[in-house]
Amino acid sequence: MVPISILDLAPVIVGGTPRDSFKRSLDLAQHAEKWGYHRYWLAEHHNMPGIASSATSLIISHVASGTEKIRVGSGGIMLPNHAPLVIAEQFGTLESLYPGRIDLGLGRAPGSDQPAMRALRRGLGSDGNDFPEMLSELRGYLDPSRETAVPGVRAIPGEGLNIPIWLLGSSGFSAQLAGQLGLPFAFASHFAPGYLLTALELYRGGFRPSEALEKPYAMVGINIIAADTDEEANILATSQLQQFLNIIRGRTGLLNPPVDNMEALWTAQEKMYVQQQLSYSIVGSKETVRQRLQQVQQETKADEWIVAAQIYDHEARLKSYQIVAEIMQESASS
Repeated sequence: MVPISILDLAPVIVGGTPRDSFKRSLDLAQHAEKWGYHRYWLAEHHNMPGIASSATSLIISHVASGTEKIRVGSGGIMLPNHAPLVIAEQFGTLESLYPGRIDLGLGRAPGSDQPAMRALRRGLGSDGNDFPEMLSELRGYLDPSRETAVPGVRAIPGEGLNIPIWLLGSSGFSAQLAGQLGLPFAFASHFAPGYLLTALELYRGGFRPSEALEKPYAMVGINIIAADTDEEANILATSQLQQFLNIIRGRTGLLNPPVDNMEALWTAQEKMYVQQQLSYSIVGSKETVRQRLQQVQQETKADEWIVAAQIYDHEARLKSYQIVAEIMQESASS
């Protein structure tokens, strides 16, 4: 059985508030733990009214405090937005509070627009190109025996703790770096599918065993929206389609309720672009999802799946994740 996990953007829906989103995230995580999901990750985004997980470390603690066994982590922390020492201390604190359950997924993208980048970084001096150096510094705080440890500076808590580090990406940069460093790698094919297979090949082909991993371990992000019927799932998926449509139009906003028909909302060119961005999305009934997931597994040979589901109605979102869990359990027992 390939492990399956959840990527939560803590969506803020039309008519809702971030407080509502945090309650729903915890409820979903508690159900996910019961259904056998392996980990529950939250993503860092800024200046986006429809995403509430900007203070990612705080929401990780919120979810971890209300669950017992499921791993909880970041998918991911955008390291160029932060001082590496601060991230070492924050995740050292999380690992101290919830030992053996915390993952630190790291990305080099901003997770925001340029005004928010400037506000976060007090300028635009860091464009992500110094990500390898920042990563080395961060790892030095967690393991002072490394050559990259900063003399006279200690991460307390953090120092000496075993916090698994993942590299996240949507291109070849992080894939190659993760392979060179022998770290697990997660690809964001839930919004950038075009480079998925190439990135996996780069990662696996360039992998060097390390103290963290003996062999490559690739997690693949995928959107799955499941319901009792294909028709119902396709209607639920229109909230996600509207969200991506707004993104390509340069807009941000709350997650909209589903609509019966998208054709009146987009042009033919916009439709094509959104469909390209969501080409590694699966929408449908249990059997439809099962068949497509088997196909994608054969294509990618993923070691783990991490599933995103931007669904407006919370009960429908819960049911979608439950259906996916049932598919995985049935596959394992067959």
